[in-house]
Amino acid sequence: ASLLGDIGEHPRQRSLLEKAIIDNPPMLIRDGGVIAEGYDDELDELRGIASNADQYLVDLETREREATGITTLKVGYNRVHGYYIEISKSQADKAPAAYTRRQTLKGAERYITPELKEFEDKVLSARERALAREKHLYDDLLSRLNDVLADLQSSASGLAELDVIVNFAERATSLDLCRPEISDAPCLAIRGGRHLVVEQVIDTPFVANDLQLGDDRRLLVITGPNMGGKSTYMRQAALITILAHIGSYVPAESFRVGPIDRIFTRIGASDDLAGGRSTFMVEMTETATILNNATDNSLVLMDEIGRGTSTFDGLSLAWAAAHHMAERIRAFTLFATHYFELTELANEVPDCSNVHLDATEHDGKLVFLHAVKPGPANQSYGLQVAALAGVPRDVIGRAQHFLKDLEAQQLSHRNNPQTELPLSVAEPAVSSAVEDALADIDPDSLTPREALDLLYRLKELM
Repeated sequence: ASLLGDIGEHPRQRSLLEKAIIDNPPMLIRDGGVIAEGYDDELDELRGIASNADQYLVDLETREREATGITTLKVGYNRVHGYYIEISKSQADKAPAAYTRRQTLKGAERYITPELKEFEDKVLSARERALAREKHLYDDLLSRLNDVLADLQSSASGLAELDVIVNFAERATSLDLCRPEISDAPCLAIRGGRHLVVEQVIDTPFVANDLQLGDDRRLLVITGPNMGGKSTYMRQAALITILAHIGSYVPAESFRVGPIDRIFTRIGASDDLAGGRSTFMVEMTETATILNNATDNSLVLMDEIGRGTSTFDGLSLAWAAAHHMAERIRAFTLFATHYFELTELANEVPDCSNVHLDATEHDGKLVFLHAVKPGPANQSYGLQVAALAGVPRDVIGRAQHFLKDLEAQQLSHRNNPQTELPLSVAEPAVSSAVEDALADIDPDSLTPREALDLLYRLKELM
């Protein structure tokens, strides 16, 4: 009711505009064609002179062809030289004495006659006067509307607000959104949260997840495989929060949120080479901005801190940043990482918890479940994701050898802490010819004859 009062109906102004302005006016008044026909008699008369010019030129061309006997004679117009009669070079000698040469072209001559000159002056004058008249009428129209400018501005503002609210209502119904609950207590509680954009573009049902942050749970360390949904889980929390703060319903079964002053993000990899900043420098600059400006009422998304430098440097930075966020700043923080060492933070900081995006292996294939479960992930499945991406089999095989060596050395270090954990791992032994041959085999694509031939070949290699 309040918006309808602001918008109003304004019948006089509506009638005036409908009569004065064409339905689809051009962007600029200087080109004319804005004022509607029938609004002003003088403008209609001037436009009539200009619009009748085309028929006059057709009639003139017909008469001149008959009078001169020149069948190729044309009457035309351009903005530089105005109106002209054009005769080809081969018939230029037949031009009457009354023709005055106006322009010479490569294959034709152009002329003007007293009659055509008089018509040109009349038409061009009419066009100029029509544009001037139209500009005057437009300025007068603006002046008349200026008297009710405040009411029109109120109407425009009301329409804009109504447009947004109607859009929110339609989206709430069409996309199954819920009404958020705004609280004075610090909290961020999402039940069955979804990512509005992602769920619109995927073919499978979106896996909804919960998120619970409060005064006693400020930091979530999120682990799980690449492609598992960590970034989606983090971003949907921010999008839901933003939607609630602009007055929209949100994609969740329920949502309760306390005071949020700002949302900070450190997601993705980008550089600023022109500014002399590497990918890691950009990452650290964004991290510094968060650590220096976030408050206990901020929502912070931090994804893969420390990956642009050495393993130990990156792990140390990630650990220190997460620890600072949890103990000093106490912002609501979603901290995604592949450093499993960070999951130990939950044992040191009371307000920290671990969650992970679930995945499993089935029939030798990696299956992403996209479900958020409590506790840390048991592995990253990095090699499996690399294989899904099309990394060659021999590269995956070497990586598996290298990973086993690393894990063995780490286990040895844990059993005997006095030994120093090496910073480098020896290359796996060079594979044999038989192993190389086996690595290139796709058993499912072999015919029985090919399989038999391959068996003889492997025997010879042994």
